[in-house]
Amino acid sequence: MTQRHAEDIFSVTKKALLAHGAGAWQADEVAKATTHSEQHGNVICGLQYVESYCTQLASGRVDGQVQPAITQPRPAAVLADAKCGFAQPAFAAARDLAIDTARKNGVAMLAVAQSHTCTSLGYFTEQIGRAGLIGLGFTNASPVVAAPGGKTRVIGTNPMAMSVPDGQGGLAVHFDFSTSAVALGKITMAKYANEPIPLGWAVDENGAPTTDPDAALRGSLCSAGGYKGWGLGIMVELLAAAMTGSVNSLDVGGLKLPDGPPHRLGQMYLLIDTTSFGDQFTTRLARLADAVAADEGARLPGQNRQPAQTVDVPDALWQKLVALGQGA
Repeated sequence: MTQRHAEDIFSVTKKALLAHGAGAWQADEVAKATTHSEQHGNVICGLQYVESYCTQLASGRVDGQVQPAITQPRPAAVLADAKCGFAQPAFAAARDLAIDTARKNGVAMLAVAQSHTCTSLGYFTEQIGRAGLIGLGFTNASPVVAAPGGKTRVIGTNPMAMSVPDGQGGLAVHFDFSTSAVALGKITMAKYANEPIPLGWAVDENGAPTTDPDAALRGSLCSAGGYKGWGLGIMVELLAAAMTGSVNSLDVGGLKLPDGPPHRLGQMYLLIDTTSFGDQFTTRLARLADAVAADEGARLPGQNRQPAQTVDVPDALWQKLVALGQGA
């Protein structure tokens, strides 16, 4: 394990993507997101994803050079068609228009359609929040979650994220979590570590609760909070897939499989101007923040969250990324 600087993480990621056929600005946007994940400790969405990006670029499962198409079908609706390319450049191409639209109308919807996995959803809502707007984000994924009482994989981990501006260019509140009890990657990590998983994370292929990560990987994940999380997961599915015209989670292959059909996933972002109904938002937010701060040990979601400038990276992973950048 070696400490790596954020600039080096960005560089090694971009070189690997370019070596496997990504365009320059597309690789730039994906490398920014990868670096951001590493800086905030989200290793599942960071450098661990780069190899699959590269293999899928090589196989054609993701188009690394396509130019997203940006349209505005309604006054408060912006659509970014990723055209089976990466989600990050599609969002970047539409972001400023969506922000301007929200400031003009009080609210805007930004749909990213037919995209590769966006990986870290909060990366996008954070950009909205830092622009002074509330950002809500939703995305679907490959099917790994069964309905409570069921055993069939129907929806993805279907994350949702929220970023709230602090009025000074930062974030007062930020969270990003899956509507499943846990991310699939945590079960995979438990398998490799030969460790059991907690009850409530998953069921086996017969629908029985399990602590065995192997049985969980053959079965399905559970929703967070049972029926409550299941309802949220369905909400995300409808907003991310049905509203954007992207595919249902049911119709997406494993996100890291080297080849196969493009992901064609969707993301929906809601951008909300806090001044739409007056100037009371800041006061109410401060009242809430003060109450939480007065409770020793409590904090708002994302409070005091800061990016690390250097992070620990496994040496074997780093060597692999360097080799990918050389086209190996």
